[in-house]
Amino acid sequence: MSTTTANPKLRDPDEAPTAAVVIWDGQCNFCRAQVERLRHFDSKERLSYLSLHDIRVSARYPELSFEQLMAQLWVVTPDRRMFGGADAFRYLSRYLPRLWWLAPIMHIPFAMPLWRYLYRIIAERRYRIAGKNCDGGTCQLHARPSAAAKHHAK
Repeated sequence: MSTTTANPKLRDPDEAPTAAVVIWDGQCNFCRAQVERLRHFDSKERLSYLSLHDIRVSARYPELSFEQLMAQLWVVTPDRRMFGGADAFRYLSRYLPRLWWLAPIMHIPFAMPLWRYLYRIIAERRYRIAGKNCDGGTCQLHARPSAAAKHHAK
């Protein structure tokens, strides 16, 4: 059984084959909130969404490991370019018209190492940030460093 998204309002890649695909952690409440914000900024419906836990992810994007997917949000463009984490948001700041205000910040020369660092810090703590609201104990499962690898092996 596939686990596409936690939110039925999100467009499925099968329904929008020419849309860029956002691959995100559908079991993370923090991630759900961020993807919902992203959907709000996507007024022209240029994006579709796929939880990294969906069985289609490994078939469609074998070059992305489970560890890479757990570490950060990914955007796969219609021409199959892949951007992860802060680089994904940098790409989206140019791709989505409603994110125009983010583009100058994300394109400050030599700032990407800082944005990547900040993204990594938040991503590593996302289960602790949203841990008080997790359903079914998923936050505790993923909050442990080795849990993601053990979860994927099952």
